[in-house]
Amino acid sequence: MNGLDMLCFGAHPDDVEIGMGGTVAKHASAGLRVGICDLTRAEMSSNGTVEERQAEAAEASAALGLASRSCLGLPDRGLSGTAGQIEAVVREIRAHRPRIVFAPYWDDRHPDHNSCSRIVEEAVFNAKLRRYLPDAPPVQVEQLVFYYINDVKDAGLVVDVTGCYERKRRALAAYRSQFEPVAQGSDRVATPLNRRYVENVEARDRLLGASRQWTYAEGFILKRPFAVERF
Repeated sequence: MNGLDMLCFGAHPDDVEIGMGGTVAKHASAGLRVGICDLTRAEMSSNGTVEERQAEAAEASAALGLASRSCLGLPDRGLSGTAGQIEAVVREIRAHRPRIVFAPYWDDRHPDHNSCSRIVEEAVFNAKLRRYLPDAPPVQVEQLVFYYINDVKDAGLVVDVTGCYERKRRALAAYRSQFEPVAQGSDRVATPLNRRYVENVEARDRLLGASRQWTYAEGFILKRPFAVERF
């Protein structure tokens, strides 16, 4: 199996789409192999069953043009960073051998997003150690990049996603159980996600784009310098 150029981790199905769906679509349409790995099945969500969430994730994956999508089945609201959870992420990295790994920003309002960030950061480090899980060859990831889900602070890198923004819209629209307004008489409950949340995401992306005179952009932040040959 060919490796991935980009492997994007999220705590729940829809995290990656919210934060960097346009970037995923842009690189997939350019011929890069992009994958998403959801750490949990989002079984604690107020709306939608696990089965519905998986079907929605498959629809979103098709909209984005993913090369792969997986779910580790770790416990929703139970991402504690145990050795076993880190090992599961390391094995995913080693299976796909990505050039770049993406994880949620480490200071988000949702605790699961922060936990996912820490677990992936630990796993990227451990993945390169040849004596850690020696049954699988080590992998040196070129760069770990953090994307924003809810809270954008000090974005140090922005990507113009204007040309593929409609694909991000389609991917988010796939998550009907999460984002569609609650109809009268429905058994679904009102949450921040179905109260114009997607409109707020689009407004955020438009604001980030305006900083570079683009229509839409997505923001990222790094902990390690990003190496370039020249400017």
